[in-house]
Amino acid sequence: MSLRKTVFLFTCIAATILSACDGDFRSRAQGSINEVIVVMDSAHFDSKTAEAIRATYGKYQFHMLNPEVNYNLSFTDIRSNSQLDRLKGMKNVIFAGALDDTTDVSRAIRGFLDAGVEERVRSGQSFAFPIKDQWYKDQYALILSSTSDSALAEKIINSERSLMADILERELSRWTYDVYEKKEQTQYSDSMWINHGFKVRVQHDYVARIDTTDFISFRRNLEINDRWFWVWWKDDVTDINFLDSDWINATRDSLNQQYIKGSTENKFVTTEYNDRIQMRMNSFQKGRYLAYETQGWWTMENAAMGGPFVNFTYYDPATNRLFMIEYSQFAPSVRKKLPFIRQFRAMGRTFESDSTWNQTNS
Repeated sequence: MSLRKTVFLFTCIAATILSACDGDFRSRAQGSINEVIVVMDSAHFDSKTAEAIRATYGKYQFHMLNPEVNYNLSFTDIRSNSQLDRLKGMKNVIFAGALDDTTDVSRAIRGFLDAGVEERVRSGQSFAFPIKDQWYKDQYALILSSTSDSALAEKIINSERSLMADILERELSRWTYDVYEKKEQTQYSDSMWINHGFKVRVQHDYVARIDTTDFISFRRNLEINDRWFWVWWKDDVTDINFLDSDWINATRDSLNQQYIKGSTENKFVTTEYNDRIQMRMNSFQKGRYLAYETQGWWTMENAAMGGPFVNFTYYDPATNRLFMIEYSQFAPSVRKKLPFIRQFRAMGRTFESDSTWNQTNS
């Protein structure tokens, strides 16, 4: 039986047992959301595979003032069975090594895989096997293996996009849970849905600020970590050929200049455009919505202020409505910005649009 089928069968059996007990009572995996434990033989910490993992999971992101790595990597070897058990309890853990090496890590990898999966690895058909919540709740484990160090390194580099998409999907789901676990202000999202035909989830300590016919904003005004978001929308958009990065950024800048101001009228939020900060944009499909996500750095015109932002532009073809949501942070004393950027990326993905809005409001 393949690893995927084995894991699926295990999951189904576990789900049946745990649902009968009214919940999964296993312990949660340990570790930080943005930390990845890489389990390799210590003699291979400087190998091609290790460098490929650093170039992928430890890659620097340049869409902020001070670049930060995707994930903080910690490399470790297997020194005992008890230590292996502890490693299997980590939140994010990667086991990496050549399949037929004589190291303890390679022996552990062979123990995780059945004969059919091993054959696919040896033939070059497969090399990456994510297993989620296998040993603990809220766990992302990944087995990376191939016939040699160089072969595995090449496969990792060539599959960077899919590998990162897989772990990022898990990270964003964790941030969604963390952000809204304490308390969620459903009165705000309910009001958006009733009055404007869309909603995003609102964290427990945001306060409503601006509310106009096509623009609303909320702010979490903390002394050392100020955050805010706004939503703008436009009806009767039947042609979206104009939607591109230039239009999105011009519209963002116009809305920020109009609504997100400093202490005086000539101080307002705009975008930092330079070669050092590499603004990122990607598009994706969220259900029926076409979505554009933009990440970059804002600055305050005529003032020494700035911080990261994440912008979402959604188009709903069912209603011909266009939406823009932007999350921003001002926290000069908070050194690491990427965790908050990832929170924003999770929060913006909670957007929903009422497909019946045109009929009920015509």
